[in-house]
Amino acid sequence: MEKDTPMRWDGTTTDAKPPRFVPAPLGTAIGRGIRNRCPYCGVGRVFAGYLALVPECSNCHAPLARLRADDAPPYFVIFLVGHLLVPPVFWVEKAYEPPMWLHMVIWLPLFTILCILLLRPIKGAVVGWMSTLGIVSVEEDDEEEAPAAAAPPLRGLPDRNA
Repeated sequence: MEKDTPMRWDGTTTDAKPPRFVPAPLGTAIGRGIRNRCPYCGVGRVFAGYLALVPECSNCHAPLARLRADDAPPYFVIFLVGHLLVPPVFWVEKAYEPPMWLHMVIWLPLFTILCILLLRPIKGAVVGWMSTLGIVSVEEDDEEEAPAAAAPPLRGLPDRNA
């Protein structure tokens, strides 16, 4: 088998880096992520807690913690919840003109609850999406293997390496 051929990692190899995994199709990977399932095998869990990723899949041992979603899930949640709730906020204001305290009592908890409920499934979907694209974070061991290129000195500043 060629070195660059994607395959499932069975966890029995002793290589420093696991082989690449065969990603599932985009829709399948996103659906698995939404349901808190490994985007590669669909069996293991993605989350160890509310939003913390497991270090690796319990079934196929895929390194899921390397799929770092970072700021994408909150961005998508805010975008989605804003588009769902801002039109009704404006409609209620235009139609009934309730006092501001009533808006705050109704809309702030609703925004908060929807954001909390949607954040985990959307993060799972982003992790599934990232698995199909092959976007993984670089581990410290990977950085040590690659030699760092020396940055050229800035113009007008003395070179400290000389």
